[in-house]
Amino acid sequence: MIQTKKSLDQKLARIHANPSGARDFILADAKDADMAFGVQAPGPNRSDACPHGYDRSQGCWKTLEDYRRQIREVIDQGLVDIMLLSASNLEKLAMEERRFERSAITPAARANDTTDVWAVRQGKYPAHPSRHFRSAGIDHIKYGKQVNQHLTPFTGADLGLYSITFTNDIDWDYAALEAFHEFRLEAERKRFRYFLEVFNPNVDPGFSPEQVGGFLNDHIIRCLAGVTKVGRPLFLKIPYNGPGPLEELASYDPGLIVGILGGSAGTTLDAFQLIHDAQKYGARVALFGRKINLSEHPLAFIRFLREIVDGNIAPVEAVKAYHAELSAAGIRPQRSLQDDLYLTETRQSYS
Repeated sequence: MIQTKKSLDQKLARIHANPSGARDFILADAKDADMAFGVQAPGPNRSDACPHGYDRSQGCWKTLEDYRRQIREVIDQGLVDIMLLSASNLEKLAMEERRFERSAITPAARANDTTDVWAVRQGKYPAHPSRHFRSAGIDHIKYGKQVNQHLTPFTGADLGLYSITFTNDIDWDYAALEAFHEFRLEAERKRFRYFLEVFNPNVDPGFSPEQVGGFLNDHIIRCLAGVTKVGRPLFLKIPYNGPGPLEELASYDPGLIVGILGGSAGTTLDAFQLIHDAQKYGARVALFGRKINLSEHPLAFIRFLREIVDGNIAPVEAVKAYHAELSAAGIRPQRSLQDDLYLTETRQSYS
């Protein structure tokens, strides 16, 4: 079957051809939270009944099928460019259901799950220095099993997210870079593309928060300086550390496309203002997971994200319009419009 042309590839081509002039913006829905939060990944079950007699104060959660239904709805909507999944959900939706063959959306899978994303209940892993770990193999992401030939057609994905967290500890960072080196070599052999997620230090790095942006920027450029084109990421996924650090990194190398991650849910204005400001200061990609998934109306939420980056609406007006849609749809908002128009501090890690 001839697959539909992917909007991601078209946008990347235009951005590289005209870095300063292209207005394209890449939007991704990060539905890989099952590799971080486990049962909590689909989000809270806000229905009246809590399944299995759970005490609601301890949390009630949607099911895996609820999560997959949300993913199918976003694919059918067609407004995002990338759908990031766990390997198991990729197998279900891409390999078995063939959901992406007639879609312009590019499927991708989380290619490693470092210990700082192990955000299980009662777990303390994100508070320790990040260690490298990979649940998913490239073969399984592309084909669902180990294979010997890597040039044959695949029904999974040839794109993955690779994550690294620098801690300013030579032993941990050395081990992380060794693992990144091995991954790049394997990806090159197996014709696998990736984008690079770089988190802020998840433990005390020994310097002030105001210096994190510079530390992160230097590490990104330093670790990629020895990587030739064949091994470089399609783009970056990093925390928004403010306009200065983002503008510095985005302007350093026009060939390096910078994207931002969404972080924790927060208010609706948090999300809309973040994507607006990130685009203003040089980002060309946004990957929002919890912000989309925990919203009252994910499809409307995504549509307004797209309207903002397309320059059709400002963040504050988008919040007001979003609440109007909730009211029209009979959906009770989590916050009043007044409260949803506040900016709060967004956590940029999984801890």
